[in-house]
Amino acid sequence: MPLAPSLTTAGMQRHSLTSWWLAECLVFNKLIRRYKYLEKGFEEEIKKLLLFLKGFTESERNKLAMLTGILLANGNISAAVIGSLFNENVVKEGVSAAFAVKLFKSWIYERDINAVAVALRKVSMDNRLMELFPANKRSCEYFSKYFTDAGLKELSDFARNQEAIGSRKELQKELQEMMARGDNFKDIIAYVREEMKKTSIAEQLMIGIVWSSVMSCVEWNKKEELVCEQSIKHLKQYSPLLNAFTSQGASEIILLVKIQEYCYDNIHFMKAFQKIVVLLYKADVLSEEAILKWYAEAHVAKGKSVFLEQMKKFVEWLKNAEEESESEDEEEN
Repeated sequence: MPLAPSLTTAGMQRHSLTSWWLAECLVFNKLIRRYKYLEKGFEEEIKKLLLFLKGFTESERNKLAMLTGILLANGNISAAVIGSLFNENVVKEGVSAAFAVKLFKSWIYERDINAVAVALRKVSMDNRLMELFPANKRSCEYFSKYFTDAGLKELSDFARNQEAIGSRKELQKELQEMMARGDNFKDIIAYVREEMKKTSIAEQLMIGIVWSSVMSCVEWNKKEELVCEQSIKHLKQYSPLLNAFTSQGASEIILLVKIQEYCYDNIHFMKAFQKIVVLLYKADVLSEEAILKWYAEAHVAKGKSVFLEQMKKFVEWLKNAEEESESEDEEEN
């Protein structure tokens, strides 16, 4: 039975392991691939083994870390085994973090950070890596420096990205709660702008979060003929909030794309797209320049033909109005 490319002798030699260590890796791989029922039991034994890392010498821990990384890369065990490294007994003395460095180097070397990220998300380990450190050191800054200094910048970047995603989710949750309570728009806008400063979120990203929050804070009617009227009434109410975060043309384009994607993904809104855009144009949330640019080149593939057809007459009206305005300016000059 052929072995996975990552476990060939040539590939294993790149880890500079001894010949007996190569043989161990190959044997594990052959057994698990041949006897699939061993997989679960083998993974449980690895989990138990990692709980007692303090009982091994540093050299033995390094070898075990590299083997674990290779097994993870080859799919013989799941990333759930990393949970054993969060045990307080191995965390507090820095054993877990040092072990993780060797493990992730081996894993990423055999695959890449994207494959690692997918495996971590699959078992909900993507947001728990900070637990490799004691509570007083669980910060993105400490994590980033530790792993970057160890030559794992890609893992540091992944952790930073996960923290940013978590922050955005929390922000959206808080926004929805503020809207549900009926908080004043002035207070909501002030809160969001403060969060933008604290987390360095650009307006182009924030408008997407605000749009999602606005559309999530209401129970939509399931009937297509009624949801259009409901959405217009709802968005007319929240247009001042959207307006506060579309001060840039790029933000307006992002909002238009978000509206397009939302109307496509929620089939009851398919016929409401044009009315929503016109409403937001009249409310000064969207400019004619942004709408024309979206129509000409900035739209996405989702529902493209349907939405462009809906917008055709309005876009023609905008173009004619623009031409008339230019003619009037020329006459005045």
